[in-house]
Amino acid sequence: MRRVHLMYHGIHDDASAPGHFDPVYSVAPARFARQLDWIAAQGQPDRFHVTFDDGDISNVTTALPMLRERGLRATFFITSGFIERPGMVRRSDVRALADAGMHIGAHGMSHGFLEDMDLDALRRELRDSKAALEDIIGREVDAMALPGGRGGAREIDEALACGFRDLYGSRPGPDDDSTQPRWRNRVAITRDLGDAKFAALANWSGPAARWARLRHGALAVPKRVLGNARYQRLRAALT
Repeated sequence: MRRVHLMYHGIHDDASAPGHFDPVYSVAPARFARQLDWIAAQGQPDRFHVTFDDGDISNVTTALPMLRERGLRATFFITSGFIERPGMVRRSDVRALADAGMHIGAHGMSHGFLEDMDLDALRRELRDSKAALEDIIGREVDAMALPGGRGGAREIDEALACGFRDLYGSRPGPDDDSTQPRWRNRVAITRDLGDAKFAALANWSGPAARWARLRHGALAVPKRVLGNARYQRLRAALT
C-alpha cells in the first residue's frame, strides 16, 4: 500500500500550554499518544509518516518524547525565521531533534506563500531557509513543506533546482508519483479528529477519506478567488 504522510502542527492541551495553540490544528497530547499507539500497532510504521510544520516548541517538549518512547521517527519542517521566537524551537532544539534521529525539513524563512513572491524573493526564501537549517544541524536538508501547502509549477521547479528532493503540500491522500514525482500529499490531523476517523484517514479509506478530498477541492475555489492573504484573514476570522 502507498505511504500516507500525516501533517501535524502543535501538541497542546489548551491555550495555556507552552507554544502557539491553534483551535483547529493543536492536537491534545492524550489524543496524539493514542494516534501514535495506533501507528505502532500496525506493524508497518514506515507506511505512516508523521510530519510537523512550523517549529512549535511542543514539537520538542511533548511530541519528541512520545515518538522516541514508541520507536517512531518523524519529519519536522521548520520555518527558519521563527527559530528563537517565543513559543517556537531554538537552535539547540533543532539540533536535539536531528540528534534524536528525526528528519529536519524546511518550511520557508518567513512562512510567506511562495506563489505570491517574485522570482528573486522566491529563490532567496528557498535558498536561505535551506542554508539556515543546514548550518544548525550540520547536514543536508533535502525536503521542504511549502507554506500553506500551496505552489505551482514555478515553485516546484525552483525548489527542486535549489536542491530539495521531496516537496510536501496539503492535498489529502497517499503518495501518488504518477502525477507529480517528488510531490507528497499530506493528510491534515486536526484537533477534533476522533480515533476512528484518524484510522480511516491514515488508511485512506471510507467516507472520511472521500470527504477530506472533497473539502480540499472545495476550499481551493475561495483560495483562488480571494488570493492567499485575503483567504488567510477570512480563515482566521472564522476560527
